This record gives sequence, C-alpha cells and structure tokens, in this order.
Amino acid sequence: MIQRCSALLMALILMPLTAQAVVFRASIDESVWEMETSRFFCRLSQTVPAFGRAVFEHEAGEKLRFELKPTQTYQLNGDAQLVARASAWQPGTAPIDLGRVDIDRASGGFNLGSELANAMLVALHKGMTPTFASDHWFETGESVEIGISAANFQSAYNDYLGCLSTLLPVNYRQVARTAVLFPSAAWQLSDATRERLDLIALYTKTDDSVKSIYVDGHSDNYGRRLLNRDLSKKRAEEVTRYLVSQGIPEEMITTRYHGERYPVVSNNNADNRARNRRVAIRLERE
Repeated sequence: MIQRCSALLMALILMPLTAQAVVFRASIDESVWEMETSRFFCRLSQTVPAFGRAVFEHEAGEKLRFELKPTQTYQLNGDAQLVARASAWQPGTAPIDLGRVDIDRASGGFNLGSELANAMLVALHKGMTPTFASDHWFETGESVEIGISAANFQSAYNDYLGCLSTLLPVNYRQVARTAVLFPSAAWQLSDATRERLDLIALYTKTDDSVKSIYVDGHSDNYGRRLLNRDLSKKRAEEVTRYLVSQGIPEEMITTRYHGERYPVVSNNNADNRARNRRVAIRLERE
C-alpha cells in the first residue's frame, strides 16, 4: 500500500503543466541563449520572461554552477521540485524527476551545484525543459512553474563547449596567495613547486589586471639566524628566477627574504618547521 501511495505521489509531481499553475517560460520565438566567453569563465544564459534570468556558469578552476535569478525577490520560498519536462515538440516523452531543490533566501531564486547543473544541461541537450515547480508563489499557496526553454539551445551549447576548451586551469582566488615548501637546508625547486609556479605564471600572463607579484622567502629556526636568513634569500631568488624564466617581467616582481622572523606556526616540532620553510607568492591586481 505504501509503495502504491509513493508511486501515486511521484506521478502527481511529474504530471504535465496544469491550467491552475502560473507559468513562466520563454516561447520558441522568445527563447534566446546568450554566450559570454573568456579565458576566465564560460557563461550561458537565457531570460525567462516576466521572471528573471537563468545562468549556467563555469569558472576557470571550478565546477559548473547554475543560478536562476528572479527580477523580483520573495516570489518563492521553501523548496521546489526540479523536473525535466517534455518540450512542446516532444509529445509522449516522459518527464524526468531531477530532485528537490531549496530556494536561496538571499536572492529568492536557485543556486545549484555541478551535479544538478549538469543534469539540466543534459536535459536541454535532449530538447527537454528543466522546470522548477513550487506551491508557494508570493506566499499565496498558488502553484508556479519556471521553465528553461530548450529552443535554440544547440548552437549556443556548441559555443559553450568550445569555450570550455580554452578555460585557464585556475582562477585568481586559487593563485593569488600561494606558499611553496622546501626541505631542510634546501632551496632548489621540486617538480611539484615548478608545476605550481607554472600555473601562477600562466595566470599572470593572461590576466592584465595583475600588476605586481611579491615573493617572500622564509626559513624555520633550526640553525644559526644569519644562515637561515641567507637560506630564505636563496629560496626567494630561486622562485623569482623561475617565474622570470616562464615569461614574467622581472620588474613586476618584488623579492624579499626574512629568515626565521615570521613563522606561520610555532617551530616546536618537525611538521611545523616544515610549514615554515617556505616561499610565499602573492599576486596584486591594480
């Protein structure tokens, strides 16, 4: 009996649009997909007439996200059912339940992570209409459905895929503050450190707003203070030398060294001393 009730409930959720629901969805003529592309992000969006804007965004170094931004907040509250419904040109195609989603309190819309965002792209690629269904429109108990139209989607999606192939592997937040570590008494760069510096150099050469790089060498407190200062100098200079070899103008870089003066943690055990044997690289935008 319980299984029969659950099946009936799901069938009701996946029913076609009812006459009672308030529906926001672009018609075939209104369905326009816009693409914004750069090395830093790929953004695919559509205006939902009289409701707001649907945006798929893939930022460099991050996973895909989806946001439905209402023009007017407080239209929705609680949660909603996300369903991929058959479009008008797909008679007989069964709807697909994508799951229950929470309404973002700040914007009054939806912010979805990569799993559901990708599921929506798959549905659109199939020609279906991802639809948010809620029973709480303006706290009236009125049912409302907001659909993302698949009309004219395919060519925009092809442009989106092309944009993905040009994205940088990292974004500013991921490289703006970096620390690379060194073994005791060493200043030579490891393969892992070179790989990290390669990413910093690639990003810096792409983002014209990055105007300065600060390279600060540090040591632990093991050994004599003057020797530690000299060691931190060698480490910082080695990092600077490598960045310059990767095409970063030397005049962009300020190289400093501090010995053991500024530990990030207390030098009271081997693990902490390893964290203090570092060079910090900081990018600054204009």
